[in-house]
Amino acid sequence: MDAGVVATEAGWVRRLKVLHGSLRLHPDELRFLGIGHFFGRALEMEAIETVGFNGGAVGVVALVELVAGSLVLALGSAPALELFTLVSWSCAVFALLLYYCRLRRQWTGLRLEMTHDFIERIVGHRTRVVQEAPERWHIGEDEALESYFLASKRMNRIPAILYAFGGRGLVLLSLLALAPAVMNGSTTMSAIATTLGGILVSSEAIRKIVFSIINLADTGIAWQRIGPLLAPDSDSLATAGSFYSTGKQTNGTAQSEKLIELRDVWFRHHGRPEPVLQRCQLSIFRGDRLLLEGPSGSGKSTLVAVLAGLRIPDSGLLLLNGLDRQTLGVNGWRRKIAVAPQFNENHVFSETLAFNLLMGRRWPASARDVLEAEALCRELGLTELLGRMPAGIMQVVGETGWQLSHGERSRLFVARALLQDSEIVVLDESFAALDPNNLRRCLECVVDHSKTLLVVAHP
Repeated sequence: MDAGVVATEAGWVRRLKVLHGSLRLHPDELRFLGIGHFFGRALEMEAIETVGFNGGAVGVVALVELVAGSLVLALGSAPALELFTLVSWSCAVFALLLYYCRLRRQWTGLRLEMTHDFIERIVGHRTRVVQEAPERWHIGEDEALESYFLASKRMNRIPAILYAFGGRGLVLLSLLALAPAVMNGSTTMSAIATTLGGILVSSEAIRKIVFSIINLADTGIAWQRIGPLLAPDSDSLATAGSFYSTGKQTNGTAQSEKLIELRDVWFRHHGRPEPVLQRCQLSIFRGDRLLLEGPSGSGKSTLVAVLAGLRIPDSGLLLLNGLDRQTLGVNGWRRKIAVAPQFNENHVFSETLAFNLLMGRRWPASARDVLEAEALCRELGLTELLGRMPAGIMQVVGETGWQLSHGERSRLFVARALLQDSEIVVLDESFAALDPNNLRRCLECVVDHSKTLLVVAHP
């Protein structure tokens, strides 16, 4: 198979792993980093795929050539002096390369920070126009550019020197070391030719090593930022939640079986002194239909995130079917709990309506899945929406929702949760945008299609 095809396929796999790793990040970390940092990580991925591959291949060849050059020099004139010259010059080149790596790391940090700030300024431009005085819009930009320029100047000087004198310097020093033996006639022409061949091979190897390490430096720095996202999920000790499924239950048995249990659960947001959840106790049995009410800021959404496995309690016990999150694994836990988060934390993606509805199932969806999703949409009162879409449920919708009203998007989120066919459905403020008629219709649909239900709402 062509090397380019292999590299492309490998890049696609790595991108999927980065996406998976990003989705596993803690919500607080996602909020702290912002979109600019994730864009910077995407740029770093390019360095791993292209620069790292080229640099690694060249580096292996260069090391082989350097060893071969050393062996040839050992057979030529003044072998001890020539090998000493080669080792000394190689050490000097490596010392400069290490210094370059340190400068490169500092420069990369400045570059990614500027990228992050630039993107965040674009995203928040409307807010800045309204809330920030014009004379403050560009504060710090000149200082950041100057720091970046100086760091670039210091860093670029090293590769220029190494590319110009890395191999040539070794040739010059080796010829100087060979000169005494040639001048006093203590060596033969064949030995001189052998030494010259070793010098040329070694100098070319040094040149390739410089190229390789400069490229690998970029890869190493990029890996420091991308590596954690490519690490395997340590929590995924169980990969299939169905292993722990108790199967269908009759109503009488379901009501007596405990599905979720919280005992003395504490949770504190990062950087906040007071815990949001304190000694939280909750038991949910199979078949329950529960309503959780509370004022804003009382911790309802935090509790939902804990139940969904999006946040880890600081202390206490959280069990699902009698097993904790570590035992079930992240994937096993999330297969059993379907959550429709609050409106500002839910999204409509630039794909078909069917894709947005069936994200919790295997894609491409089967014809049966599409028919089930369409039927559920009609039960939720979205018949008019499907009718005005030219392609129906296969209509492509935008990130903000193609011609979707606030209430229609809310019902899309509810349908998405129901179609996951989980053991419990948790709806967080999902009905706030609905009028009384649609609210009653949605409640009836949700109750009918949920095995166990928890609805979170304001009183």
